[in-house]
Amino acid sequence: MFERFTEKARTVVVLAQQDARQRGDSAIDTGHVLRALFAVPDNLAIMVLEGFSVRQADVEADLAARPETAPDGSAADADALAALGIDLDEVRRRVEEAFGPGALDRPRSPKRRWIGGHIPFAKEAKKALELSLREALRMRHNYIGTEHMLLGMVHGEGIAHDVLVARGVQLDVARVIVEELLRGRRAG
Repeated sequence: MFERFTEKARTVVVLAQQDARQRGDSAIDTGHVLRALFAVPDNLAIMVLEGFSVRQADVEADLAARPETAPDGSAADADALAALGIDLDEVRRRVEEAFGPGALDRPRSPKRRWIGGHIPFAKEAKKALELSLREALRMRHNYIGTEHMLLGMVHGEGIAHDVLVARGVQLDVARVIVEELLRGRRAG
C-alpha cells in the first residue's frame, strides 16, 4: 500500500513516527498522523481543514486536552478511575501511608523505546490508512495523498476522528472539497 503514497503522504508517515518516538509512545496513533499533516507544507489535507476553519493550534490544543489512553484504548485519567469507583486521592494517601510521603512522585520508568526500527501503527491508525486507500479508490485515484489520509481519519475512529468531528469536519463535505481542490489544480 505504501508504494501508492505520494511524497507528501510518505513524509506524513515519517513525521508521525518521529512524533511518536519523541513522545516516547509505543505506537503511532491517528493523533500523531494528524499532527504530522500540519507539519507538511502546502498539502491538500490542510487546505480541506482550512475550509472547515480548523487550525493547527486548535487541533494541538484538542489533542493535548485528550486523556492519555492505555494500550487497550481505555482512558487512564482520574475521571475514568472515579467512574469505576476508584478515588485516586485515596489511593495516593494509602500508598504514601505505606511507603512514605512522595512515594508516587519518583521518576517513572521510561516508556518502551523502539530501537533502530519502525514504531508500529496502533489499530485505529492502521484502519485510517486502509480507509485512505478506499477513499482514493472511491475517487478513482491511483495514488494516496494527504487528502485521502485526512478522509481516512474522518471516516475512521480514534483520537483524530474525534477531534476532527468535534471541530465540525464532515466526511461528505470534505470529499466535495477535495474534489473541488483537485479540479482546480488540474485546471490551473
